[in-house]
Amino acid sequence: MLPHQQCDKKSKVLVFGAGNFGSCLADHLGDSSHIVFMWSRSENLVKHFNQHHRNPEVLQDHQFAESITAVGPEFPSPELVQQMDVLLFAIPTEGVRETLTALKPTLDEAKLPLLIFVNKGIEISTRALTLEIIADTCGPDIAKVATFISGPSFAKEIVKRQPTSVSVVSLSPSHAEQASQLFHQPWFRCYTGDDPIGVELAGALKNVYAIAAGMAAGLGFENNTRAMLITRGLAEMTRIGTAYGASPLTFLTLAGVGDLFLTCSSSTSRNYTVGYRLGQGEKLDHIIKTLGSVAEGVTTAKGLKAIVDELGVAAPIASGVYDVLYEGRAVEERANELLSLPPMSELDLSVEGGKPAKRLMAKLGLDG
Repeated sequence: MLPHQQCDKKSKVLVFGAGNFGSCLADHLGDSSHIVFMWSRSENLVKHFNQHHRNPEVLQDHQFAESITAVGPEFPSPELVQQMDVLLFAIPTEGVRETLTALKPTLDEAKLPLLIFVNKGIEISTRALTLEIIADTCGPDIAKVATFISGPSFAKEIVKRQPTSVSVVSLSPSHAEQASQLFHQPWFRCYTGDDPIGVELAGALKNVYAIAAGMAAGLGFENNTRAMLITRGLAEMTRIGTAYGASPLTFLTLAGVGDLFLTCSSSTSRNYTVGYRLGQGEKLDHIIKTLGSVAEGVTTAKGLKAIVDELGVAAPIASGVYDVLYEGRAVEERANELLSLPPMSELDLSVEGGKPAKRLMAKLGLDG
């Protein structure tokens, strides 16, 4: 399919999730002449959206495209799913396994829709990336053609059609290209790649470092400290990713440093906000209850700690965030410990390892 401005072909798209990102992508695709269905578990949201074309829970000031229909709260029917050209998953990572398990019996592998995932996180109980969750629930053949979109992309700016760019990746280059062509517009530029493991790690890990950046701001530190945390956070992300088996170059892409910079430098970032409020002395339980939306970095920090321990790599910033969130350590005390570390090499990538990625590739039948 050619970009919308060169082609009139319409795709039928079912978006799982009606939160900030699912809603803004549904609006983008609906405004790009596609026919979009958006599933929500909230009966009130479905009724309100279909009556007013506004989302009562997020992006409340935005008038959504008329080509979008909300569905739910029942799980989408097999008849609806089998009409779709594209299934777009914009739900928290912790809900992906349940959703795919329910969806699998309705998928026709002989006429498989394009599967696109935009969630960012690591499943806590298994430490699995979404690629592995897809393999576990839907089989390796579907996982090998799944596509992932990630990058610096705040929902409130996408609905304003402010220029945005993202990474679109898959183990199947042709499927990455299909997803890129579906989304690409002058205001939403897509760049393809073939390292979903690296992109998933970058998208998950940057939320943890955004919490660290927020903590620093909450303690009263300013621009020098933020720049330090972003740069050293990128070094940690790259070191973890390389040890995991991802390409270090992936962390220099829109999905890597681009998303890290955005999330660590904006007070509207949910993860940054969690960190800022922790730095101001609030308790985590109170922050979570009053945040109003999911900050995936809080749960990702737990999964990341297990991965870092398994890989045996140095990740002092990520470990510091984990200690504050789950070990009851004071933000200022843990920050002082980080600042008291001895001098070290600035560039220190793992040259060995890659076992987690090798295990996953073997599960997909790609170990050769």
